[in-house]
Amino acid sequence: MAKLLESWHAPCIKSTGIRGVEIRKMRKRTSLIHIILAIIVGLPLASLSWAAHINTTPTKSKSKKISETQHTRRRLHHLARTRRAAVTPVSVTTHRRRYYERFSMSSFADDITNGDITAGEDPTVRQAAIDALGNMNGTVVAIEPTSGRVLAMVNQKLALSSGAQPCSTIKLSVALAALNEGLISKDTPVALGARYHMNLTTALAHSNNAYFEALGRELGFEKVAYYAHQYGLGELAGYDIPGEQEGTYPEEVIPTKLGGVGKMCSFGEGISMTPLQLGAMVSAIANGGTLYYLQHPTTPEEVANFQPRVKRQLDIAPLIPEISDGMAGAVQYGTARSLRLNFNEEEILGKTGTCSRAGTRFGWFASYANTNAGRVVVVVFLEGGRPTFGPKAAEIAGRMYRNMYDHNFFMAGPAAPADQATAKSDTVTQ
Repeated sequence: MAKLLESWHAPCIKSTGIRGVEIRKMRKRTSLIHIILAIIVGLPLASLSWAAHINTTPTKSKSKKISETQHTRRRLHHLARTRRAAVTPVSVTTHRRRYYERFSMSSFADDITNGDITAGEDPTVRQAAIDALGNMNGTVVAIEPTSGRVLAMVNQKLALSSGAQPCSTIKLSVALAALNEGLISKDTPVALGARYHMNLTTALAHSNNAYFEALGRELGFEKVAYYAHQYGLGELAGYDIPGEQEGTYPEEVIPTKLGGVGKMCSFGEGISMTPLQLGAMVSAIANGGTLYYLQHPTTPEEVANFQPRVKRQLDIAPLIPEISDGMAGAVQYGTARSLRLNFNEEEILGKTGTCSRAGTRFGWFASYANTNAGRVVVVVFLEGGRPTFGPKAAEIAGRMYRNMYDHNFFMAGPAAPADQATAKSDTVTQ
């Protein structure tokens, strides 16, 4: 009888399984007579496989599952609260340390002209530079590009020092090197990503670092260094100027961890350039390729007997139109557009630079005024903290050009026709 009952219930158990829903179906199919027969035979109810599953499996599994789920949830909530409490303050602190750069040098200074030798300088240009610089910690150098004469040098101690990292002004040297090697023209698109290209004019105007890093890697250190030395870096720019230092240019490429040749060509990493060196290079661009020794007359007699001294001729005359659009674009719509807040009567071409090192921020701006009456080169170099940067140097240059213009330094003339205005940058004023 027991075997008969087990065999009778086996199909039911196999077909339905042991689950809560199926068990209820089994209960409906089980009649009272089956239980009575099991009692008569003496078969314990618990020995029946379907009864054993009914009494034990579903209830035990369900309670265990609920218990484990509640424990897991409590544990996860506790873990989340603990991590939030521990992680949030550290993240905020780390973010602030990365974002805020600390500077130890002030952007402002008093009596920066003390000790300057001024007897041989142009009084109009010097006063314009002093008024424009104000109390900013920096120097202004004005040069006549067709002779190499220093018209004014405000804060001569800083102007004649060992210099500083050239920041993005080094891009002028790199651009001329790449043009000389035939790697690019002003319109050549250089790939900066899978779908991103840029030409020289835009890269100079907006001072794009990735563009010039790509050029530097393509040129290699040997060629980059060769052309930099040709344009006057790493050597004295002046002729017999007491106290002038020559800056530094590395003899080998800087380590890869510092950026290698790419950073040398975008930020001037590892290079120290003086305001006089930058002024001499921009003067060569302004006059068509003659690199003059800069001379700083100290007496009226030296001014009267002044004779230009040529250091060397640079083969850059065909390349100057290629970089002129980018230098003009920097002033018109790029990184140096703050110059136009104060002056827009004449065409100004220039290049800014901003970077920092060892708690000091540097702001550079080198430019020349391309006027009908001639050209003048203005270099502004600032050092200090957060208020110091390239666009600020461009703004100071704009004030200086304004002051000179208002004191008739530039002889006003009729506006040039469109075709002549385009070709004006090719004209060499001797």
